[in-house]
Amino acid sequence: MQSEPSYKQSILAHNSAIKERKLRLRWLLAISTIPLFGIVTAFGIAPQTITRDIPVSTVIEDITLPPAANQPVLAALSDEIFWQADQVRRDDTLSSLMDRLNIRNSEAIDFLRHDAEASALASQLRPGRSIQAQVDPNGELLKLQYHLDSDSVLHIDRNADGSYHAYDAAPELEMHSVIKSAEIHSSLFAATDGANIPDQIALQMADMFSSDIDFNNDLRQGDRFVVVYEANYNNGELVKTGQVLAAEFVNKGNTYRAVLYRNPEGKVSYYTPEGKSLHKSFLRSPLEFTRISSGFSLGRFHPILQRIRAHKGVDLAAPTGTRIKAPADGVVAFVGKKGGYGNVIILQHDNDIRTVYGHLSRFVSGLHKGEKVAQGDIIGYVGMTGLATGPHLHYEFLLHGEHRDPLKVALPKGEPLPEKYKADFMASSAVLTAQLNLLSTSNIALLE
Repeated sequence: MQSEPSYKQSILAHNSAIKERKLRLRWLLAISTIPLFGIVTAFGIAPQTITRDIPVSTVIEDITLPPAANQPVLAALSDEIFWQADQVRRDDTLSSLMDRLNIRNSEAIDFLRHDAEASALASQLRPGRSIQAQVDPNGELLKLQYHLDSDSVLHIDRNADGSYHAYDAAPELEMHSVIKSAEIHSSLFAATDGANIPDQIALQMADMFSSDIDFNNDLRQGDRFVVVYEANYNNGELVKTGQVLAAEFVNKGNTYRAVLYRNPEGKVSYYTPEGKSLHKSFLRSPLEFTRISSGFSLGRFHPILQRIRAHKGVDLAAPTGTRIKAPADGVVAFVGKKGGYGNVIILQHDNDIRTVYGHLSRFVSGLHKGEKVAQGDIIGYVGMTGLATGPHLHYEFLLHGEHRDPLKVALPKGEPLPEKYKADFMASSAVLTAQLNLLSTSNIALLE
């Protein structure tokens, strides 16, 4: 074991060696940083750049630009011929319409004014109707199409010699299925108007479900419906609507569904998705949709006679001229004037049923006793002849000679779906039901 003095000397020598190594390391680091300080110093002591009194001169040189990449495209577009689509406005004249369509050649305008067929354009300018014109860059008319109505389009074509010819043709229609839903807040028509559903579709729905829903009295706020219907388009414009393909109506918590079926023979009827017939051999009302102004009663105060008198029918308020249709197949038993009824028609139907139609403004042309009528045929028009205070239809229903309330009497049911069509119907029904399910109340409830 070393003595204490030698041990201390050894420790001191070791510490001295460590200090020398640290000192040499410090000098090494200091020397290595000299180039960096030099760089910093170089930046710091570089002479300042003089920015004053530098002469300025303008140099102008001709530069040849390459041809624009879209020049050929623009040239091609200037020679292109396009169809221009527009609609007749409320204050339009033939001249204003031609200006808006950029038709400038006098030959075309003179032809549109004076040709017997082409002049229908000027004489039948109706706001909202569609018109399309094909015009060349010089404003010369090449083709024109104007929708006279939903079933006729006026065509104006330019011939090879520069003259024009006009002709009518049925529009080329594309049929699409439209599906919409709405909620009842006040009335059926208010709901369909709010959803931009045509009145014709609303009337079809009212007829389809009339045996289950009284659309005059049964509708409640919050009732909902979904409808799938045909819509016919020409060049993207709605021309007319077709038939309801399927519908769901929720009334007072009860859900009713109907699907259309065209059998292989072409006959069209409505059924429930399960195949129960909704076709009625007897319609509930001879008017498409109306308001009841006076119901069936055995003790009503007559507004003209001023006394109590049985009212053995219902009064259906409607504007003068509203069409009246036969509610079922039948034979005309009487047509003419009859006392307080004014102009009246009486129809005889199967199962000893007779119906009466009073206060008519006129009858359909040629209607006579003994004539056969089919369900839906127009037989006359609403009026106020006889003892009537306003335009309405007085409608009576007699079974075995006894008056019954037309709005409550049990009506004969339609024919069931023939068994031979069952498989075909179920396949068709499945497709239509799937479309209803897209917006059905039950699915919406699940999403909420």
